[in-house]
Parts: sequence; structure tokens; C-alpha cells
Amino acid sequence: MRYIVGLIIILILVALFSLSLGQYELSISQIIDFFLYKMNIGTVDNALLMQNIIVEIRFPRIAGSILIGASLAVSGVAFQSMFKNPLVSPGILGVLSGASFGAALGMILFKEFIFIQAASLSFGILAVFIALFISMFNKQNQLIFLILGGVISSAFFSSLLSITKYMADPYDELPAIVYWLMGSLTLIDKHTIYVISIPILLGIASIIFLSKYLNILSLGDEEARSLGVNVKLMRSIIILIATLISALTVVLAGMIGWVGLVIPHIARLLFGSNNIIIVPIAALIGGIYLLIIDDLSRTMFNIEIPIGILTSLIGIPFFAYALKNTKKGWG
Repeated sequence: MRYIVGLIIILILVALFSLSLGQYELSISQIIDFFLYKMNIGTVDNALLMQNIIVEIRFPRIAGSILIGASLAVSGVAFQSMFKNPLVSPGILGVLSGASFGAALGMILFKEFIFIQAASLSFGILAVFIALFISMFNKQNQLIFLILGGVISSAFFSSLLSITKYMADPYDELPAIVYWLMGSLTLIDKHTIYVISIPILLGIASIIFLSKYLNILSLGDEEARSLGVNVKLMRSIIILIATLISALTVVLAGMIGWVGLVIPHIARLLFGSNNIIIVPIAALIGGIYLLIIDDLSRTMFNIEIPIGILTSLIGIPFFAYALKNTKKGWG
């Protein structure tokens, strides 16, 4: 418990530091004063400026970073535990490919951002249902066929995405699609955070609540059945929850890779293999990690680097180190 409290404190401190970063620099004391005294700081114009910078611009982005990092990390823990495979990531069942295709198609067909988000979420969920449908072809090896179904679904929607990019207007739509696929938090606003944070937080809380079943499922299907667990039902519930929160990350910020693969390894390396402990810890580490990456993406250079590029560049060496010690976290 003390580790969770410590990570929460670190997350709050990193969030406060992130609020101070930007073209208009703010001190930590100014930010604390703003939250404590609201508009009673300096002149009215200064108070309105602070309100706009902190509440309208920076807070939604920081909240989005934390939610996305936590969602991908928790999904990664869930999938790796269910499939008993340290190389599994949230995209194993095609959700990220489906959601990316939906977003790209939405950019061509619609102009309003809300319809693009709806298309992204719909096709992300559809991709996983295709994988689940394919897994029904073989009842004896359903887990293997589920993974194969995910590979097929992911390849199918990746092909559709390529067709969509080929058909897109090369001067307007194609650059927007490519930028979206790199991952970016620039389009996140306060309203989007209010709407999407509810299902994401409920999904994360649900997986934390079901983490004891992840421990049982990681023992194997026969052992889980002998302990009285309805394996098919429990696996389906966890897959659907993990799929939903993974798809919502694409809705918020496009494709952000490696977080759901790297963070679970780091959590297991530091805190062992008990999912009851690992799931909430991975959520906090994922939020801290992506928040720091986003700070780097918007402050390293004069132009903002898409966050998906940095998560890949930084995640690869982290993952290589984690693989060296993978037995420690999977023991």
C-alpha cells in the first residue's frame, strides 16, 4: 500500500510540474495559489489568463496523458496475464488497428471531431469482435485461435487503413491521418476529458477489482476451472473491458505504442507477479510515464514531437532491459 501512496504523490508532483511547463511559464507556487484561491490572485486579467492556461489548455492535456498511460498499462497487464505471454500488448486482438482505421475513415467522411472519435471507437470494438468470432471456430484451442483471430483482424484493418490513406486527399486529409497515427495530445479538450474519463476510470477500476481472477487465469484454464472460475465468461469480460479502454485511448490521442508492452514489465520487475498489486501500480506508473513523455514532446524542441514517436524511441531500450530480467517478474 505504501508503494501505491508513494506513486500517487509522485504523480501529483509530476502533474504540478507539467502544469508549469509551456510557452507561458508558471511557477509551482502560482499554480498552487490558483487552485487554492481561484480568481483571487492578482488582477482580473491575470486571473482569467491563469484560468485559460491551466484549466482550458494544460489540465485537459495532462489529464489525458495520465488516463491514456494508465489505460494502456492496465490493458497490457490484463492481456499478458490472460495469455501468459510477456510479449502481448493491448493491440493483440486488433483494437488499435481497428480504431486507427475508424479514425482515418472518419477524417475522410466527416469534419466534426466527435464523429471521428465515434468511428474510431466503433471500429476498434468491431475489430475485437471479429477476433472473438474467429476464436469460436475451434473450441479445444480457443485461446490460440483468439490470438490468431487478433492477428487476422489486425492485418485486415491495417489493409483497410492503407486503402483509406491511398484514397485520402494528399494535401489535406492524408497529412491529418498520418499525424493522427503518430499519436498526439494536441486535440484533447476539457469537454472530451469530461466525457471519456468516466468510462476509462470505470474500466480501470473494474480490472483492478477483477485482478484476482487474472492471477487465476494465468495458472491455465484447467487450474482456473478447478478453482470454480467460469474461464470463458471471465476472460470475455476482461477482454471487453481492456478493449474498451484501449480503444478510448485511440479516440483521445491516436496511436501511442509500447506503453502497454513496456510498463507491465517494469511494474513486474519492481513489484513481482501478483496482479492484485501490479494492476494499480501499473496504472500509476503508466500515467507518470506518459506524462513525462508528453512533457518532453512539447518542450524538447521549438516544434512539438508526436508523442507516439517518443514512446517508441524511449520504450525500446526500456523493454530490452526488462527482457533481461523477465524471469524475475514472471516467477
